[in-house]
Amino acid sequence: MKIAVMGSGGVGGFYGGHLANAGCDVSFVARGRHLEAMLTQGLTIESDAHPGVHVPNVRASDDPAKLGVADLVIIAVKLWDLDKVVETIKPLVGPQTAILSLQNGVIKDDILRRHFGAAAVMGGVAYVGTHVERPGVIKQTGAMQRMVFGEYDGARSARAETLFAALKRTGIDAEISADIRRTLWEKYVFLVGLSGSTATMRQTLGPVRSHPQTRVFLLDLMRETVAVGRALGVNLPADYADQRLAFADTLSPEMTSSLHHDLEHGNPLEVAWLGGGVVTLGATVGVATPCNRAVWDVLALHAAGAKK
Repeated sequence: MKIAVMGSGGVGGFYGGHLANAGCDVSFVARGRHLEAMLTQGLTIESDAHPGVHVPNVRASDDPAKLGVADLVIIAVKLWDLDKVVETIKPLVGPQTAILSLQNGVIKDDILRRHFGAAAVMGGVAYVGTHVERPGVIKQTGAMQRMVFGEYDGARSARAETLFAALKRTGIDAEISADIRRTLWEKYVFLVGLSGSTATMRQTLGPVRSHPQTRVFLLDLMRETVAVGRALGVNLPADYADQRLAFADTLSPEMTSSLHHDLEHGNPLEVAWLGGGVVTLGATVGVATPCNRAVWDVLALHAAGAKK
């Protein structure tokens, strides 16, 4: 399987780097100093919980046309770039190419299907805390490293099985989902809570879950998201937010969200697709979402990023 990774930051660099290290044919679309470092020094993944990885010879370009058609395109750019990305990746996509977005949110695949057709798109979610530590280096925070993906019709396709086998060789926890829509919402519930609480409070998960008042806010963010998903017909248990809070208690206290990281570094924010997405979808089904509305409002002045 020839794999192209569109977006080689924390998520794309992490999974693409592990796949390349395991012997897979992986190409990266990157830019700027990160691209230059990958080409001259290779790609490094640092982790306090797992063995480090260094891929010395990296095939990468800022021009997807130079990489050729892939069997699988993994999209790992920020959501605000998706409309531009669907044009950029067209040289990578042939008649049999599978497209797998590891982006946040629950509407990303609707956008991709409109451009590439339903048959091309697999659903997927990534559970990992990563960021670009410096050009050419991805830093993992915490021990969690998991990918869940699958076909929207629930079938275990040949392309899903091939990717599953490749991921297992890396040591990453991989799973093929028989209900990928539910899987996307399961990730969305936790991410909305984690991102909204850590970003508005400017804290990592540990302090947020330890204080009684902020712990309830974290739970309420997730409860609102579950209520919206269930109103939209997603098969989530009524107590799923409580289950996710218990899961949060098992994670590293240093874990944070990409939204918090982007806020701290003055980058544009995905808040319109996270807490804002819950508000927007909730309005369509008559579900009140005051806590997520508060997150969206609090971060509104930062959503476009700091002026450079």
